[in-house]
Amino acid sequence: MQPRLDLRLSQRLIMTPQLQQAIKLLQLSRLELQEALTQQMEENPMLEEAGTELEDPDAEAGVTEVASETTKSEERGEEPVSAEAGGEEAARNDLAGSWDEYFDDDRKWGDIEAPRNGRDELPSFEQTTAKTTSLEDHLLWQLALSPLDKIEQEIGKSIIGNLDEGGYLRMPLEELAAESGMSFTQATRVLQAIQAFDPVGVAARDLRECLLAQIEQLSLGETLAEAIIRNHLPDLERKRYPAIAKALGVSVDAVVHATKVIEGLEPKPGRPFFTAENHAIIPDVYVVKSDGQWVVMLNDDGMPKFRISSSYRHFLAGKRDPSDATRAFLDEKFRSAQWLIRSIEQRNKTIVRVVESIVKVQEPFFEHGIQYLRPMVLRDVAEDVSMHESTISRVTSNKYLNCSQGIFELKFFFNTSIPRSQEGLTDLSSVAVREMIRKMVGEEDDQQPLKDQEIVARLKAQNVILARRTVAKYRMELNIPPASRRKRAY
Repeated sequence: MQPRLDLRLSQRLIMTPQLQQAIKLLQLSRLELQEALTQQMEENPMLEEAGTELEDPDAEAGVTEVASETTKSEERGEEPVSAEAGGEEAARNDLAGSWDEYFDDDRKWGDIEAPRNGRDELPSFEQTTAKTTSLEDHLLWQLALSPLDKIEQEIGKSIIGNLDEGGYLRMPLEELAAESGMSFTQATRVLQAIQAFDPVGVAARDLRECLLAQIEQLSLGETLAEAIIRNHLPDLERKRYPAIAKALGVSVDAVVHATKVIEGLEPKPGRPFFTAENHAIIPDVYVVKSDGQWVVMLNDDGMPKFRISSSYRHFLAGKRDPSDATRAFLDEKFRSAQWLIRSIEQRNKTIVRVVESIVKVQEPFFEHGIQYLRPMVLRDVAEDVSMHESTISRVTSNKYLNCSQGIFELKFFFNTSIPRSQEGLTDLSSVAVREMIRKMVGEEDDQQPLKDQEIVARLKAQNVILARRTVAKYRMELNIPPASRRKRAY
């Protein structure tokens, strides 16, 4: 074969760095976008944050008048007159008064302590801030007051440091003893001492040990409640009261009475000391009703607003030599800054368009609540705004919407459709069906909770056809236990 040249015309999609940056900005959350924009402003000298302060015409007029008077005085050969000359002596007196007040705050005049005024009685800032005591600090404080020797306190600190949020010791005691160089017998004695600390039941290795420690503290040892916890905890969990009564040779009423005592115990002793961090969610858009219409407003509060630096732009205009390295650097940064500003504007417009499309479909939800949420998929919005589904997926990731119903992630509005059994009825969304199940369980009789098949029958009465396994799936997603565990004994 002989080499030859061929001319071919073809189309290819090339992801330029600018396009990659625009796509990346589109899928960032609000916090990630703030960090990215701050980094861009630090790296690109052509970017500066636009000022938001409004100019005061009266202040400018006053400055102009003062400047004019100063110029006239200088032309007449006089000393410039200050606008605050009339109040100079008063200002000097105020300054002297502030110095006197400063020295009055001193605690001692020589060897004599100064008298305290009313302001000194106020608590310090550190005294006014609240600090939550953790479970570890609470136990270490008790450990320091215990009669254990120094070596035993070291393994005690190791045990306390390995407790989980519920106050349980999940690490094997043998490993803790080996790491501390103590025997298993010594480690067990230290563990028993810690289990006697407050809260009772802490440092237990399982639920049975935790509940037995609390029963012992209540002086209920060798009672029916202790026997149930020690030997029939799985049956108790499944509400099998007749089986427990038959095994222990007592009546069902006695088992129910003992169960009420067990229900008063704390299965997670560390729960009162655990405080989960709540991270505030700042919505990206607001949906409000104005003049009978739902309006989408972008939340740009706190977001940096960029503009091209005027000083660098003038400097770039004065550079005529195209081969100059400084001009080439600034040209590159100038194009990058322009593209970034356009990408941010395009991102904001895209988010607003997508949310407007969601509001148009989900208007009954914004009017009446979650039970009126309609089924919707990404394709519906993509066709409405003439974009690709992947773009809609990026827009709705980690973005939040604030409306009269609450704050929701944009992904919340996309759910599958549940067909109705009767023709002519609008399909329901899976979220609305979950809400129906949650409401049914919330209104059920505690002594006769609804089984999954009974929920299926009630949904069928409302023209909603679901399989029992689907109901069980939705129930588990709602963190609702099965009927056998929801039953209450009275």
